[in-house]
Amino acid sequence: MGSSIPLTMCFLMPILCQVLCMAVQESPDKDTSVLYLWRERSLRIGGIQRVKRAWVIPVISVPENNKNIPTVLVQIKSDKQHLGKVIYSIKGAGVDEEPKGIFSINKITGAVNLNAVLDREKTKRFKLRAFAVDSGGVTLEEPTDLEIVVIDQNDNRPVFSQRVFHGHVLEGAVPGTLVMTVEATDADDPETDNAVLRYSIIQQDAPEMFSINQETGEIRTVQVGLDREVVGSYNLTIQVADMFGQGLATTAKAVITIGDVNDHPPEFTQDEIVMEVPEHCSGLDIGRMNVTDKDLPLSSNWNARFSIVGGDPRGAFSIRTDPQTNQGILSVVKPLDYEEKAQHHLIVSAENQAPLSPSAPRTAHSQTRVTVIVKNINEAPVFPQNPKSVRVIENTPPGSEVTVYSAIDPDTAEAQEIRYSLVSDPADWLELDPHSGRIRTRYTLDRKSPLLHRGWYTALIAASDNALPPLSATGTLSVEVLEMNDHAPVLWQHSRELCSSPHTAHGILLSASDEDMEPQAQPFQFQFDPSFAELTQNWTISHLNGTHALLQLLSEMQEGVYMLPLLVSDSGDPPLDQVQLLNVSVCSCDDIGTCRGGAAALFSNGSGISLGALLIILGSIALLLFLALLLLLFRCASSSPGHKGLLSDSEDDVRDNILNYNEQGGGEEDQDAYDMNRLRNPELPVPPSPRLKPPIRRDAPYSQTLPRYPRRPSERPSDIADFIHDGLQAADSDPSVPPYDTALIYDYEGEGSVAGTLSSVISSEEDCEQDYDYLHEWGPRFRRLADMYGYQ
Repeated sequence: MGSSIPLTMCFLMPILCQVLCMAVQESPDKDTSVLYLWRERSLRIGGIQRVKRAWVIPVISVPENNKNIPTVLVQIKSDKQHLGKVIYSIKGAGVDEEPKGIFSINKITGAVNLNAVLDREKTKRFKLRAFAVDSGGVTLEEPTDLEIVVIDQNDNRPVFSQRVFHGHVLEGAVPGTLVMTVEATDADDPETDNAVLRYSIIQQDAPEMFSINQETGEIRTVQVGLDREVVGSYNLTIQVADMFGQGLATTAKAVITIGDVNDHPPEFTQDEIVMEVPEHCSGLDIGRMNVTDKDLPLSSNWNARFSIVGGDPRGAFSIRTDPQTNQGILSVVKPLDYEEKAQHHLIVSAENQAPLSPSAPRTAHSQTRVTVIVKNINEAPVFPQNPKSVRVIENTPPGSEVTVYSAIDPDTAEAQEIRYSLVSDPADWLELDPHSGRIRTRYTLDRKSPLLHRGWYTALIAASDNALPPLSATGTLSVEVLEMNDHAPVLWQHSRELCSSPHTAHGILLSASDEDMEPQAQPFQFQFDPSFAELTQNWTISHLNGTHALLQLLSEMQEGVYMLPLLVSDSGDPPLDQVQLLNVSVCSCDDIGTCRGGAAALFSNGSGISLGALLIILGSIALLLFLALLLLLFRCASSSPGHKGLLSDSEDDVRDNILNYNEQGGGEEDQDAYDMNRLRNPELPVPPSPRLKPPIRRDAPYSQTLPRYPRRPSERPSDIADFIHDGLQAADSDPSVPPYDTALIYDYEGEGSVAGTLSSVISSEEDCEQDYDYLHEWGPRFRRLADMYGYQ
């Protein structure tokens, strides 16, 4: 029983404090309650009852927005005042922490004051800490908590989350369909009626099609009849109020858009449409067709999709939709022929991209008939074969017929004349009949011409009609020039060496070439001339590949030179062959198969060059050396003193007018050479010559002396001619001087000059007078030169 009394007091004290605080709030002018320290008895433990000393301060409630400030909230006192003076203080948020200065305490009396207007939406409660010390700073009581609660007032209006709410619902929706949910909030205490909200629609367009749930804010349809084609959207004014709808209120807008349903099919505006298109055209738009649709423009319920359901078995037409205008665009994708069919009757259908609603009415205007009229135009001639390929054997004589390349006119309504012409004939090999298209050879077709590509010659033929304006077509004629087997194969080597022992010899590699091309050339066949069957006893030929064979010994042979007649044939049709001699020098070899020398073979008793033939060769060489020696002696004798002309004082320097031009200048007048004015006017007196050092002739041989300078020409024209001839003869007969034989142009040679041309360059024959046909005999390497400069 004794322990239940303090427990009961613990429950009653907060209630008494709350009543006391309310009394203080209602009567602020009355005396503020004083809270003293009191003792709390704890439970008995071990027969000893402990007493706990503490401040017990109940929660203090203060209404927000109280403008009667400053005001005393509570006064605290310590029961130890009889011991001396007590000093009171508080700390915490609202005192010395942010927000500072809201509360304060009288340190002498212990009265706690409110110094500012409170706002519950900013701070709901304050927790302070109270202290009591004596004048010496000694703690009299343990620090205790002081809690201040701010009481809410209805000072905030509800606020919608949006100023304008947007909703969407399909047309034809059944009643009760949820459209949207609006939301609002209130900053007041949600535990009070100040934050209890209610929604309502205060205005909407007639007829009233929507309702709102007062508590949740859900907006739903209330009746049938939503039709987007009649009303596309609805505007509602909604309101929210606190205090169960009786307090502060706020309004907002709600816009409800009616969604489209494909309840209207597309309909053609015309039951029959006529269009025109020229023949032989493709990829061309020939017309448009219009449809109407009441559904939402630019949506899948409005966009039309066209299709051709009849009248186009060949698929010559196509139709597509213009996404902006929703028109059907008819195009021709395959060329039409007026002669084949002049009109085409099409059936075109239209439907939406989205499926049509089952409730939509059916209509007969979803199809239309389209008549396409084909316009006749002049058509160009047509080559039935393009390109056309023919074959001609090379070296076909001129005037031979190649083919007839003719064209036809597709216009059957009226006949037109076709004329032919050569557009491209790179080698000018062909002749074309302009009326019939018959083609003949103008020249011989050469299989080796660079204008052939892999054996094919290409020409372009044009065919034109006589319409206004005329039309033409181009045909390609491909002529395959067939190779004719007119050249036999030729051995590459005609002399080789071979060891006399078949065990040491490795054999001779035989190879051949053919001026013909495949298939008239390789593979080649190598064999001995059948007339010399005895050769097969000592020699053998082994086939390696299409162009090579191996010649080997069957038994040991005597040293010497052997001439083997080989028969080389090609694979042409018919094949060509020829017998060719191969000189094989059989010699003795060392261990590695290398001939030791060929001198012994010349004097061997075997077949080859005899000793008499060798003596004849050596005698011929000696005779040639003797003749060269006689020629040298003759030229040396001719250089002895003889006729002395103007060169009598300068015979050692016989080259005429060899000038050094070290810089660009005025030509001969800038050099110390002959005075051209003296050559033109021999009667002029000779000017005194300066005593200068003669120029150094860099092209003169070191053994010759320099002429005396200057040379004095004669006053007579005939002597001048002799002077020039002497200089020319001296220059031509000097073997140590390079051939400075050039054509010198003199603008004046003097009256009555009998001097001839000094250069053989000008007097040479023209190229047109030369005969280069002998180049054909020099082999395949000179065939190109023979074709370029030979007989045309």
